[in-house]
Amino acid sequence: MTAAAAVLTAGLLVFHRAVPNSVGRAGSLLESFLPWLGLVAVVLFAAALVRRSAAALVALLLPVTAWTYLFGGLFLPEPRAGARDLVVVQHNVSDENTDPAGTARTLAGAGADLIALEELVPAALPDYRRTLAPRYPYHEVRGTVGLWSRHPLTGARLLDIRPRGIAEPWSRGLRALVSSPHGDLAVYVAHLPSIRVGPGGLVSAHRDESARLLGRALAAEELETVILLGDLNGTVDDRGLAPLTSRMNVAERGFALSFPAGLPLARIDQVMARSAAVRHIRTLSGTGSDHLPVAARITLDRGTRPERRT
Repeated sequence: MTAAAAVLTAGLLVFHRAVPNSVGRAGSLLESFLPWLGLVAVVLFAAALVRRSAAALVALLLPVTAWTYLFGGLFLPEPRAGARDLVVVQHNVSDENTDPAGTARTLAGAGADLIALEELVPAALPDYRRTLAPRYPYHEVRGTVGLWSRHPLTGARLLDIRPRGIAEPWSRGLRALVSSPHGDLAVYVAHLPSIRVGPGGLVSAHRDESARLLGRALAAEELETVILLGDLNGTVDDRGLAPLTSRMNVAERGFALSFPAGLPLARIDQVMARSAAVRHIRTLSGTGSDHLPVAARITLDRGTRPERRT
């Protein structure tokens, strides 16, 4: 029984794309928590030791190998900083955050070149502007998302990623041009719709549609170098974000689980790039939000195509 469970776990890790999404978005639900299958292997290892089952121990080599192949590289040390690196911060600050000024100070302390924020509400916006202004003289806000920068921003515009069926005011995307010391780059900030897990499985139709709209905008972007920052309400393994992960490079190293802040189970706050490499991603100290902020180091001028998620 333990050996069979080990083989099944390995199969889910390697062939997770084969799990259908037709019923309850089961495939996306599995992929949202895919790294946690490593804990299943740990439990099975303990069971094999208790039962003194040599066959189970041998079978456990399959999920351990599969997990190491998929996620082991994320634990490698952060590469040395380079001359063409940018540091970026991404944070859903929460529309219920009672300490926006303290949150802004935490984010500014990371020493980033760019800071992207979501769930900005009018009452808190002056605190963010005032606190971030000394280090970030340039900023743009569209709807509930904003971008703060050390470098000049131009051409900021609202990005329409609203799914059909959402009638209320809904402005969760912007695109701006950043004049960095290493050349111009297009920066996108997005907050995709939330997903829910209920008796019928994962509810993600609005998130998936918004991801497709964002993917089309990225595909149409004329600038070669693009950075995407946002609360995408999905992990990079979730096939619902395939319109983005198929076009953009994701973080090469670092787990940076960001949600929920009290007991992080998944990273749904993402940093992606085109014609650049996201070398490392990490979490910052908690704020008054239910998300943890993430900081990433991006190396510009990477000429490779995005690596597809397995």
